[in-house]
Amino acid sequence: MRRQDREIKNFDEIVKVMEKCEVCRLALNDEEYPYILPLNFGMALEDGKIVLYFHGALEGKKYELIAADNRAGFEMDCETRLVTTLEDGNCTMEYESVIGRGKIEMLPEEEKERALGILMGHYRKKDFPYNKAVVPRTGVFKLTVEACTGKRRKKGK
Repeated sequence: MRRQDREIKNFDEIVKVMEKCEVCRLALNDEEYPYILPLNFGMALEDGKIVLYFHGALEGKKYELIAADNRAGFEMDCETRLVTTLEDGNCTMEYESVIGRGKIEMLPEEEKERALGILMGHYRKKDFPYNKAVVPRTGVFKLTVEACTGKRRKKGK
C-alpha cells in the first residue's frame, strides 16, 4: 500500500468498516477481463475469518464463472464525501474502504436460511420475517476471506 498512513491494520477496525458498507463489489475471473458486479451482502466471523454471504437467482453468468474458477476479489467502501477547498482549487475524497480476496462456494439447501438470515441482519435485523417460499428459488453463496486490507482518508488526516 503506497499510503501506509491511511492503512487500517487492526482486524477489528477493518470489520467495523465492512459493517458500515452497503454494497460489496465482487470481481470474478472471466476469459479476457474481470467480471465485476455489485451485490448486497451479509457478513459473519467464523473461526476467526471473515465470511461474506451473497444471494441471487439460481442461474446466470456469475454462477458460470464461479463454477469455472471460484477465486474472487472484492471491494467495498463507505463514508465517502467530496471535500473541496475553494481558495486553492483542490478537491479530494474522504472514504473508508476494504479490498480483499478469497474463495467462493455455493451453499447447499440446508445452509441457505442461516445465510439469508445473516444477509438480512446486515440491512434490517436478524429476525426479519421474509418469505421462506423464496429459499428454494434463491442461489446463496459465500466467500471466505483469505486476505484483506483497509484504508481510510478523513479530512485533516
